[in-house]
Amino acid sequence: METLLLYVARFISILFDTVFDVLPILGILLGFQVLVLKQKIPNLKKVATGFVFVLVGLAFFLQGLEQTLFPIGRLMAEQLTNPEFIFGKTLVEGFVFSWQDYYWVYIFAFAIGFSTTIAEPSLLAVALKAQEVSGGAIGTWGLRIAVALGVALGISLGTFRIVTGYPIHWFIIAGYIVVVIQTFYAPRMIVPLAYDSGGVTTSTVTVPLVAALGLGLAETVPGRSALIDGFGLIAFASLFPIMSVMAYAQIAEYRAIKQQRTQQQLLAGSQSKE
Repeated sequence: METLLLYVARFISILFDTVFDVLPILGILLGFQVLVLKQKIPNLKKVATGFVFVLVGLAFFLQGLEQTLFPIGRLMAEQLTNPEFIFGKTLVEGFVFSWQDYYWVYIFAFAIGFSTTIAEPSLLAVALKAQEVSGGAIGTWGLRIAVALGVALGISLGTFRIVTGYPIHWFIIAGYIVVVIQTFYAPRMIVPLAYDSGGVTTSTVTVPLVAALGLGLAETVPGRSALIDGFGLIAFASLFPIMSVMAYAQIAEYRAIKQQRTQQQLLAGSQSKE
């Protein structure tokens, strides 16, 4: 009973904080609608009800992050980097570890990056709109899998950076050089969508787990700083989907051109026989 009361008290506190955070947004919307556009709000009762649902939903979501996703991400990082799990013994002072010893961390990072991105609501919304606007040329599942693979690879590389302690700026600079080069060669239709795909991955499901994983990993790997090395994984999760989506489009375009050439060759062969 005492635990339940603590949960309720914490929820009420988060709800009040959420209300104060969202009030400026509500003020701007109402101000533009009434003072600038000088029109009444249509379906006021429905809008007010929806706004209450948003506030309560955000409060529940924030409490869920605090009680589940952040602790789980940090706990998994602690367990996967535990010397008894990796080496079967407790580390002694002066022990030198290798980045290959943390291969389970890279596998977990890849798996969690892929699965959370597939479950990301914002990515699903963008994929559905992309399919609708393109008339089916861009498949929903094709785009989601391409983005998920990019996030998975990015987070795996980000955990490798934390383990090795290499400076983050070299990875980001190299990544954006690749993105700029791809931009010139990728189909023009996919470029804006690829850049948007990098942003929608860092949302409600992915960010809490990725941030907790990075912080937990930096706290448990010897010689790493949570402040200097723990952050930055989200940057990898935003950058690599841009590459993977443009690569997906480039591969699809190459296959289409190859198939077209094959059909032309077959047609030319059949015409020559006649």
